[in-house]
Amino acid sequence: MTRRACLLRGVNVGGQNKVAMRELRGLFESLGFTEVETLIQSGNVVFSSTGAVTAATIEAEILRAFGLDVPVVMRTSTALTKVLAANPFADRETHRLHVAFLGAKPDSKVVGALEGGRFAPEEFSVAGTDVYLYLPNGMARTKLPSYLERSLKVPMTIRNWNTATKLAEMARR
Repeated sequence: MTRRACLLRGVNVGGQNKVAMRELRGLFESLGFTEVETLIQSGNVVFSSTGAVTAATIEAEILRAFGLDVPVVMRTSTALTKVLAANPFADRETHRLHVAFLGAKPDSKVVGALEGGRFAPEEFSVAGTDVYLYLPNGMARTKLPSYLERSLKVPMTIRNWNTATKLAEMARR
C-alpha cells in the first residue's frame, strides 16, 4: 500500500475551477483508493493505493467527473518527506517559503540558463522535480513562478511551506 499526495493546479482559486472537496474525495474513493483525505480547498488529496497510479489517469477522471482540465502532480509519502528534508532555505522564515511541484524533471540545460538574479530578493533552487521558492515579499505579486513555468516548460503547482508540511504529515499516517 502506497500513500500519495495528489496536487491539483488551479482548483478553487479566484472563483475558478470550483470543486467541492467532498466530491473530490468521492471521486478518489470511486476509483478504488482508500484513506482519502483532502487538505484545504485548493485541490490537495492524500490517499492510499495498491497499484500504479498516474497523474494522467487522475487528470482524465477529473475531466470526466467535473469537466475540468487541470494539471495534476503527485508525490509519494517518501518523496514529500525528502522534499522537506532537502530545503535549501532552511535558515529562512518558513512563512516565506513555497515549493513548486513539477510534473516532470526539466531539461538540465534549461535549468542552467535560468536567470535568478533578476528577481532579487526572491530566490529559487531547482532540485529534480521540485523548485524551492523563497519569496520575502509574498506570493501575491511575484513574477518568479510564472517565469519559472514558462522557462521550464513543465506543469507545476505551488504550495506554501505550511501546506507542504501538512501534506507530508498526512501522507505519513
